[in-house]
Amino acid sequence: MKFPANKILLIATRQIGDVLLVTPLLHSLRQAYPTAIIDVLVYDNKGGMLIGNHDYNQLISVAEHPNIKQYLSLLKRIFRRYDLAISTLAGDRPLIYALLAAPQRIAIVPKKRWQDQWKRLISQAWCELDNENTHTVIQNLHLADLLEINKHYSIILPNSPNTKEKLEQLLPFNWQTQAFAVLHILPMWQYKRWHGFAEMSHYLTQQDLQIVLTGGNDPQELAYISATKKKMPASTISVAGKLNFGEVATLIKQAKIFIGPDTAVTHLAAATGTSTVAVYGPTNPLKWSPWPHNYANDQSPFTARGHQQINNVMLIQGIGDCVPCHQEGCDRHKQSHSLCLERLNSTTVITAIEHLLLDKKHNTDIAF
Repeated sequence: MKFPANKILLIATRQIGDVLLVTPLLHSLRQAYPTAIIDVLVYDNKGGMLIGNHDYNQLISVAEHPNIKQYLSLLKRIFRRYDLAISTLAGDRPLIYALLAAPQRIAIVPKKRWQDQWKRLISQAWCELDNENTHTVIQNLHLADLLEINKHYSIILPNSPNTKEKLEQLLPFNWQTQAFAVLHILPMWQYKRWHGFAEMSHYLTQQDLQIVLTGGNDPQELAYISATKKKMPASTISVAGKLNFGEVATLIKQAKIFIGPDTAVTHLAAATGTSTVAVYGPTNPLKWSPWPHNYANDQSPFTARGHQQINNVMLIQGIGDCVPCHQEGCDRHKQSHSLCLERLNSTTVITAIEHLLLDKKHNTDIAF
């Protein structure tokens, strides 16, 4: 049954891309509870994908590893302030936050183990986490099923005012009329990195596409982008560190094509409807693939293996029988290398780009 609630706390304490994948559930909540106050709890500096989103009232942030003072500050803000708390995570802290925030709680919970039984006991309704075969968007929307509310499958894009004026100041070409490609070349973690962007950029320039690079403002990321840019055509433009996610969304939406690795901006690109090439390695596409534009189904859009296209998204996998291994690279840590991505040559990705640019029909099988 639909839980009555005038104040709702949605708990989404994960990384930036994960917060974006919560927006279909958030929109479902807003449609079902149009007059309710809906707040979202995120980690510090991880709420950028919610800029300009009208489905929530207030963004509450907490450190990833809070100290006592930070815990007490959060407690003052959420303790019994809500009628309903919804946890999109199965970890201990999100469920404790839910317990403190509201008398009614629904949650994603881990597979049944005696040490996690308390999470089911404190929840009025719950669904079990499937970390392998259920896409994160679908997993989140299972919570809407528990509430017996209508599900909305579309990812809601961030939106920022005065974006057009800012892009006109930054870009030395008419971005609203000239064809261009957006490349996001650096993921957060080393094991997701693909090194073929520089070689691929020369092909894109030959197709009369202006190249625009996006990225964050971390000094190491900016240095990597700057070094890679020197290997690209001289006309390549970088706006790394100069745009928020709302502005990046507008830029990508206007682009002819986007190419990027397994990162939050690739998820954002897929949601814009722009033709998107996603270069994946160890990550499981069943769980973490970009969510294609206009995809509305309770089955994960992509299968576990192979190059494949659904709607506007072309997913290219690294090379190897072990792909996807679901691990953090070959050495099992975030700064590891991934041999499957090292083996993936630019020719394979260029073939995918050609297919996507020429293809007017989506949902196709790809053989190359």
